Amino acid sequence: MSISSILREAGPSVSTPPQPAIRATGVRRVFGETVALDGVDVMVEPGEIYGFLGPNGAGKTTLVRVLTTLLRPSAGSAVVAGADVVRDTEAVRYRIGVALQEASLDPGQTGRELLDLQASLFAIPRAIARVRVAELISLVDLGDAIDRRVGTYSGGMRRRLDLALALVHDPEVLFLDEPTTGLDPVSRRQIWDEVRRLNREQGLTVFLTTQYLEEADELADRVGIIANGRIVAEGTPDELKRTIGRDVVVAQIEGDVAAARAALEALPDVESVRTAGEELTAVVSDGPAAVPGIAVALNEIAHVRVTQLSFRRPSLDDVFLEVTGARIAGAAAAPAGDPPHTPHNAYPNARAGGSPR
Repeated sequence: MSISSILREAGPSVSTPPQPAIRATGVRRVFGETVALDGVDVMVEPGEIYGFLGPNGAGKTTLVRVLTTLLRPSAGSAVVAGADVVRDTEAVRYRIGVALQEASLDPGQTGRELLDLQASLFAIPRAIARVRVAELISLVDLGDAIDRRVGTYSGGMRRRLDLALALVHDPEVLFLDEPTTGLDPVSRRQIWDEVRRLNREQGLTVFLTTQYLEEADELADRVGIIANGRIVAEGTPDELKRTIGRDVVVAQIEGDVAAARAALEALPDVESVRTAGEELTAVVSDGPAAVPGIAVALNEIAHVRVTQLSFRRPSLDDVFLEVTGARIAGAAAAPAGDPPHTPHNAYPNARAGGSPR
């Protein structure tokens, strides 16, 4: 018998429809006069990796808290793993794994002790728990550190342990909130590889919020972008890139940005122009052919100094800039009007890390 089936018997009984893994319909969340979510619709199919992006204050953290039962929606509904997040809260918590942005781990315990504790909180039989803990110790690759106190762990080691804790009970849906923030490139790649493996080999559905656009591009089957509490773009990474155009020409300048933008917008080959500081991004049909004309327009018409000029294929960063008017930069912050960050132990009967009992 699998861990999932054991927990189905131990936990509350609800019927689980085969699809979708996550369905949010018209979800609205208000804090006083601040509207954090304004009628959000999200559908995630079983076995998908869904990347969720948004500028700071857009509402992405609020939606994650609603889907993981930390917040009740002010209006609308959400079903996760076949259970309603308001009516069947306990059922949702048995069926999801959660690794939030800040791991709330007891520094006085060892990694192994926390994994054992998590298994006991989910009432996993001891023999099965031993096997599962051994699998997860291998997964996170902490070596001898697994028997050291967590207070001695680096930030990256805490991240990997928190991922293992979220997986102890073999969840159907895994929520990862900024899973690789602060990790070195090698550790980040290791987390990516494990997320892919869990998704492909076990069919695990993953809801991923990230500030790394490369991470969403690498991992996500589909991406949703939220701004001002609404979903403003959604699709596969390739679909979203195709909405921007075929090529992108990027110019770094010194001088009058408004004049430079006007000069570029007047060119017949330029479809649109966006600015970010002294950087201008022009969407064109043929990058190599457009570069000479852009250089001339900037120098001879706008009379600005061009410090760098290049072309490339569109990226998710271009999509993000197009639909939100901003670039992702730095670590995520709580959306305006949100309550302070809620640690793992905000759940009743909470575990040491990952998702609640």
